[in-house]
Amino acid sequence: MAHQIFTETTASVSELKRNPMATVAAGEGAPVAILNRNAPAFYCVPADVYEAMVERLDDLDLNKIADARAGQRVVKVKLDDL
Repeated sequence: MAHQIFTETTASVSELKRNPMATVAAGEGAPVAILNRNAPAFYCVPADVYEAMVERLDDLDLNKIADARAGQRVVKVKLDDL
């Protein structure tokens, strides 16, 4: 069965076990697809890339909330009233 791999760099589970930090470094800041029997098992993502992904997903969720509230009546308040 063919599998789509979403990275340019791949490594086997054995390579990851042998030297985890070298496997991450091989991606040069990009995710590395970890293969098990030539099929992607998971993606090894550097911490800063993961943090950026989580921030982006959070922003998308907040945008959905803002879009859902668009058009609702606006109530003006003063900061001191809160």
